[in-house]
Amino acid sequence: MKTPKLSDIVGIINKIAPPGLAESWDNSGLQVGNPDAGIERIMIALDATPAVMEAARNSSCHLLVTHHPLLFKPLKTISTATPQGKLVHDAIRSDLAVVSIHTSYDVAEGGLNDLLAERLGVSACRPLQATAGQELAKLAVFVPGDHLERVRGALLPWAEALGNYRDCSFSTPGEGTFTPLAGATPFIGAVGSREQVPEQRLELLLDRRNLPRVVKALLAAHPYEEPAFDIYPLLNEGKQLGLGRVGSLAEQTTLADYAARIREMLHAPGLRYVGDPATVIKKVALCSGSGASLLRDAVRCGADVLVTGDVKYHDARDAQDLGITLIDAGHFPSEIIMVDDVAERLGRMLSEAGYENCRILPCRIESDPLRV
Repeated sequence: MKTPKLSDIVGIINKIAPPGLAESWDNSGLQVGNPDAGIERIMIALDATPAVMEAARNSSCHLLVTHHPLLFKPLKTISTATPQGKLVHDAIRSDLAVVSIHTSYDVAEGGLNDLLAERLGVSACRPLQATAGQELAKLAVFVPGDHLERVRGALLPWAEALGNYRDCSFSTPGEGTFTPLAGATPFIGAVGSREQVPEQRLELLLDRRNLPRVVKALLAAHPYEEPAFDIYPLLNEGKQLGLGRVGSLAEQTTLADYAARIREMLHAPGLRYVGDPATVIKKVALCSGSGASLLRDAVRCGADVLVTGDVKYHDARDAQDLGITLIDAGHFPSEIIMVDDVAERLGRMLSEAGYENCRILPCRIESDPLRV
């Protein structure tokens, strides 16, 4: 069984929460650790608190993956006289690496806000505030006709869907010419002799982030020693990524009933809301953690309610003035749901990569510091 290095695990985590999606003010990614260190036990938690880090060490973990960064603002010193300095010092001394995924996981497709939307019964979601767009490319590769389906089959898993349609590609016949030179080992023809071969031009739409893996798959499936292919950057708009989500409930409800359902679904001890309890709720905007800054985005989207946490008094007044209802479900309840999701996904992806000798432990000791 293979044991992954920290760098291997960071690469897998980056697929769950691509670092390029993080907000400019954030500090997602590797916080502390040796990239070459072997990792056999991983704990997943919301925060790198002293209790959580002690639990990770007591469980013989080599890595702690958190949502909130251990290092958020630049440190001038690492002194055990300060709480944060002591955490960093203890992590280094005990060989406990720390990786944080914060806003990159918030924004990512299938990340925390999509998880929260699913938990709250909100479907057909799109970003509440777009912060990034998917960059697309087109791959055109020339394939001898009798190998077309083999190459197409190797590339279709990477092809982007068009709306509700997957496995999209296009092919057209043509003729290729080439003359193998000295040192070549041609699949078709002989050195020094010009060949004319019936070929198919195969085209697929791709996410540009996947291009290295697509080219690797292409080279493995293509029969030619030197396949001819072109990659075109596109101006077509891909999927929009961003903060929060907005979507719809399967059936309309009232503000009071929806607030009660959210309290139950998030296991929140209590919550606050702004607006008439009888207000009809159908279109829902949401943002995990602290999302009151997206209030106006929710209004522009035509949402009936914004569900978030950390709502301040003046946020509540703004909601009243803007004519939108507001539910404060709390920062902790809206984000602690990430622990089991990341644990399951990371464990599955490690297994798929052949790293069976690595155990994932969801942290079970965290609680909301606020009491209601």
